[in-house]
Amino acid sequence: MSTTPSPVEQREHFHKLLNEFHTAMLVTHAGGGALRARPMVIAKVEEDNCVWFITGAESGKTHEIESDTRVHIVCQNDRSAYLSLSGHANLVSDRAKIAELWQEPFRVWFPGGKDDPNIELIVVRPEEGEFWDNEGLHKIKYLFEAAKAYVTGTTPDLDKGEEYGRVGL
Repeated sequence: MSTTPSPVEQREHFHKLLNEFHTAMLVTHAGGGALRARPMVIAKVEEDNCVWFITGAESGKTHEIESDTRVHIVCQNDRSAYLSLSGHANLVSDRAKIAELWQEPFRVWFPGGKDDPNIELIVVRPEEGEFWDNEGLHKIKYLFEAAKAYVTGTTPDLDKGEEYGRVGL
């Protein structure tokens, strides 16, 4: 019999999962009620779950964030781990922070390197997150429960807090 993880344990598990992702879909408000998503490389995840991205200063996403700071981040790892994070984004053009977060593969988008004047950072300050974790033992349990549900015509019996969690950040 398992016990339900505490909110602190769930936040720690959320943070561990978030650090395992290298890319994410960043969803912004494009105006008129429309949403726009695009894949982004995660430059850094802070201890408080703030997520940093590097982008072009004149990109559509920067203009959308200037108009509406509410954003959503969605991550998926194959079929085993999923994560969703809602919060507010800020644009940062601090050259020291850009140098700290710079990775050589970013040169593909910024040929001038970390000193490229077109670079701007996006930091997402999270408010709420959700995760679905079917990795490791969770995956084995999920597959067993899914097979049992299929055979019996029921739904899987999964422990909330282990495979799924909703956390305030």
